[in-house]
Amino acid sequence: MGRENIFVGLEIGTSKICAVVAEGRNDGTLKVIGVGSVPSRGIRKGEIVDFETAKRCLHDAISDAEEKSDVEISEVYLGITGSHIRSFNNRGVVVLEEGREEIDEQDLEDVRTNAREVSLPMEDCILHTIIQHYYVDGQDDVLNPVGLLGKKLEADYHIVYGIRTRIQNAIRCVKELELEPSDVVINSFATAQAVLEKNHKKQGAIVIDIGGGTTDFVVYVDGAVKQSGVLAIGGDHVTNDISIGLKIPTTRAEKLKIDEGSVTLGTAFPGETILLRDETGFAGREIERESLNQIIHSRLREGLEIVKRQIETEQNMHYIGAGLFLTGGCSQVRGLSSLSSEVFELPVTMAHATPMAGVTSAFENPQFSTALGLVKYAYLVQTDRPNSGGLFRRAFQRLSGMFRT
Repeated sequence: MGRENIFVGLEIGTSKICAVVAEGRNDGTLKVIGVGSVPSRGIRKGEIVDFETAKRCLHDAISDAEEKSDVEISEVYLGITGSHIRSFNNRGVVVLEEGREEIDEQDLEDVRTNAREVSLPMEDCILHTIIQHYYVDGQDDVLNPVGLLGKKLEADYHIVYGIRTRIQNAIRCVKELELEPSDVVINSFATAQAVLEKNHKKQGAIVIDIGGGTTDFVVYVDGAVKQSGVLAIGGDHVTNDISIGLKIPTTRAEKLKIDEGSVTLGTAFPGETILLRDETGFAGREIERESLNQIIHSRLREGLEIVKRQIETEQNMHYIGAGLFLTGGCSQVRGLSSLSSEVFELPVTMAHATPMAGVTSAFENPQFSTALGLVKYAYLVQTDRPNSGGLFRRAFQRLSGMFRT
C-alpha cells in the first residue's frame, strides 16, 4: 500500500505534544507505525501562550514521529481544546419548492446552513456542525435523506464554536512548520472515536478526558453527539493545589501525585506519612498521606461535579446506558474510577484507545487517546465510501475557510 494512506493525528496538549502516525491497510484497518511525544512548553490550559516556544516543541514532536515512523510528515489532523470552546444544539428546516419532491444534496446543504444561522459574538466562529438526526415530513430515524420523496426536510445538529483567533493560533503554529492542517477536530470528539465502540454511542455514553490543563467531555445519546464542552481544570491544577497546600515545589508535588496520590479518603492509617527525601534546594520532610489524598480528592471531585451539572442542564443523564468512559493522563490517579462512579451514579470504564496493529504502547496509554482518535477520524473521512454519499464527512463538517490565517 502506498504512502498516500498515511494519517497523522496531532494533539497540542498542556502537558505534552503528541503526534501519532498510522497507515491504512488493505484489510480496512489502521496500523500505528510511529508515535512522537515531547513535554509541552508555551501551552497553558490547552492553548498557546508563547508562540515561538510552542512551535519549537511542535517541531520536536513531529521530528520524533518522523524518525520513529520513517515517514516525512506533510499533513496533520489537528486536535483543538480550550475553555473558550462551547456548543449548542439547533434544528434546520427546508421546505421544497412547489413541483419538486425528491430531496437532493443541495437540500442537505441548505438545511445545514439554516441550522447555522444563529447569532454569535463577533469574535466567535463555528468550528463544527455535527448531524444528529434527519426528519422527512416528520418521519424520524432517517439515515440519508437524499433520494427520498418529501416536502419538508428537518435536521438536528450539534454545533461547536469558539474564539476564531484562539483556534487560528494553533493552526498558524502548524502552518509555520510547513505542515498542512487537513482538518481541525475538537479533542473530545477525537477521543470518543478512539475509546468508544458503535454500540456504546448507540446505548448512550459519556467520555471524559482529564488532561494536564483541561477536562474535555462529550455525550452521546442514541448514537449522536448531544453535548460537548471543555473545563479549564486538569491534572496540573491538582499538582498546584498539592504544591500550595503542602508547601513543596511543583516538581515534587507532581511526583507525589503520581507515585503516592489517591482520591480515596479514609484508607490511610492514622498518622501515616510519606517521606520526601532531601534534594538540592529542598529539605526533606514528611507528608501526611491523608492530607495529600484530601487535596487530590477535592480538586478532582470538583471537576467531575461541574461536568455532571453541565450534562444535567441538558437532561441527558437519563439516556446514558453504556456508562462513563474516563481517559487522559490524569485518569490514572488511584481511585478515580470509584469516585467518578459515586459522582455520576453510573458504571465507569477506565478507557484507552481500542487496539490497533503496530505500536501497542500507544493505545495502551490513555495519554495518547486523543491523538489516536484523530487518526481514526482521518481514516474514516478518507475512506468514506462514494456510495454512502459521504455520510461521515457530512456528519461532521467544519467551517470552510477556517485554515486561512
